[in-house]
Amino acid sequence: MPAINRRRLGNLALNMALDGILASAAVVIAGWLCAPGSSWPGRLMLAVVGALAVWLIGVPFGLARLHWRYTSMRDLALVGGAGVSTAILLILLIIGSGLSLPSPSYPLGLMFSMLVCLVAPRIAYRLWRNTGSSSATKAMTSALLVGNGETAELFLAALAWTAEPTYRVTGLMALSARHTGRRMHGLDVIGAVGQAEQVLVGLAVSGALPDLLIITDPEFSGSALAKVLAAADKHGVQVLRAPNLTTLSPAEQGQLQLQPISIEDLLNRKQVRLDRDGMARLIAGRRVMVTGAGGSIGAELARQMAGFAPASLMLLDNGEFALWQIDLELTENHPAVPRISVIADVRDEARMRDVCAEFKPELVFHAAALKHVPIVEANPLEGLQTNVLGTKAVADAARASGAALMVLISTDKAVNPSSVMGATKRLAELYCQALDVASCQNGGMGCVTVRFGNVLGSTGSVVPLFHRQLAKGGPLTVTHPDMQRYFMTVREAVGLVLQASVVGAKDGERNKHGSIFVLDMGDPVRIVDLARQMIRLAGLRPDIDIAIRFTGLRPGEKLFEELFHGSERPVPTGFPGLLMARPRVADMAQVQAALAEIAAQGSNGNTAAALAVLARLVPEFAHNADGSADSGEAPLAIYDKAG
Repeated sequence: MPAINRRRLGNLALNMALDGILASAAVVIAGWLCAPGSSWPGRLMLAVVGALAVWLIGVPFGLARLHWRYTSMRDLALVGGAGVSTAILLILLIIGSGLSLPSPSYPLGLMFSMLVCLVAPRIAYRLWRNTGSSSATKAMTSALLVGNGETAELFLAALAWTAEPTYRVTGLMALSARHTGRRMHGLDVIGAVGQAEQVLVGLAVSGALPDLLIITDPEFSGSALAKVLAAADKHGVQVLRAPNLTTLSPAEQGQLQLQPISIEDLLNRKQVRLDRDGMARLIAGRRVMVTGAGGSIGAELARQMAGFAPASLMLLDNGEFALWQIDLELTENHPAVPRISVIADVRDEARMRDVCAEFKPELVFHAAALKHVPIVEANPLEGLQTNVLGTKAVADAARASGAALMVLISTDKAVNPSSVMGATKRLAELYCQALDVASCQNGGMGCVTVRFGNVLGSTGSVVPLFHRQLAKGGPLTVTHPDMQRYFMTVREAVGLVLQASVVGAKDGERNKHGSIFVLDMGDPVRIVDLARQMIRLAGLRPDIDIAIRFTGLRPGEKLFEELFHGSERPVPTGFPGLLMARPRVADMAQVQAALAEIAAQGSNGNTAAALAVLARLVPEFAHNADGSADSGEAPLAIYDKAG
């Protein structure tokens, strides 16, 4: 017999023996309590029968299979039910055999003693096992839990089951002030998250300041979390997050692995309700093509659209490794979605025509672009080729193959651009706007342009850079103390891109064709504040443990980005988080002639002439070629959300 089966049978036998002894003791104790001075014949025999009865009753209740150390409230209810049922069976046996009861109160006494004898030892054993290894509390890290009662209970249970717990929980900071002064799970609720500063000051005065704050609620984020972090930072208290509720489990072989607070948790953004039914109607059963599918936005587009069951999905990128990564992920998570991976350069017109003619996409999401401002400044012709002529090549090929809709992913850097990258994206917007207007007049493919700011954690963005610099011990480099940017998580950005696609696909819901959809990015974030926050989240002190160094504006950069041009008045769309800019469109013939000239000058390697054409088409292009231009004051009102 395998050792594991022998051990299991041994545990079952031990549990049955203990239950039998406890039931026998309950019979004797009940008789002594109800008739202490009487000598009742058959008492010892009835004790033996009590053991047999609890074994019999215990079968349907699963009594012998219950693990004493992990006894839950539900388990205690089962044990109590088994005890009462055993008492009732014994009373019936006594009456049925013609024996007299030792006392009229004996039935109630027997039920009570059965409950106590079967339940109390289990509770005592659990308490002993869960606290027996916690004698060295002075060596533990003192911690204050931040969350609600349910999440705190889960964390405490997981901590109690840990073989050698390293955290000593001293109290609870609740999410709501109405719980202050009460007790939850044996812990005093010493305040609410809105009073974090006062709570920590009071604990510091009393000498009870914890070493650590543990966030137990996975939904606790945004400005409320930022205030808790700021209060903790003043007192040198570290803040960590408990594992996700689905992964909180007994840690017999190790410790609970607390996680650092992510910078995404601090974005003060409310969850936006999306029209997922509309997305399903747009995508389900259709052939969908994504360019730049290996990038941050393109990959997330592929992930989210795969969940809407497209007829087929084409992933197109010019990078083999990035393309392989997203293809492998979709193979694992969405194996039923037919898809094809294509290595191609969007600047190759002939290749784009062949790919679209063969695949015949119905929806095209164009995310391929050169996006790094200094690199495009150093390689302006490459930026023009990819961002402008590449967009034209994809749009023309998609339209020729009968696509119904193309979605262009644009950027806030296209508004009053100071960089070649921003100006090229604005020219790409102009071409797609002109195509959209032409489709309204002559039929054909519609074009939707979606403009938004920085995506946290995307390739080449500041957050991964700060992570690398932190890992090396700093310093963190920031170009200017007043540098601000809009930020959004990639998942939220792509969800709103799909929402814009749904709205843009319905002609009747647009005020004017050629409009640009703009994502509500919330409030801009100062990059130096982001750097300091990331240092704190790493458990370090800004300017003490990790330095921040200002390096100066780079070529093409400006201090403040904008989401709307001065002549693009925001228009509400009826969907939260999504606005629309009234169009500034150009004549299609003029745009096409300019693009042909750019292509010709690029082929000749004439950078200055190509940039001159770009500046003519984008007159607001104020090129900060060397990074020394004055970026001016921050706009007082970036846009009017009410329209």
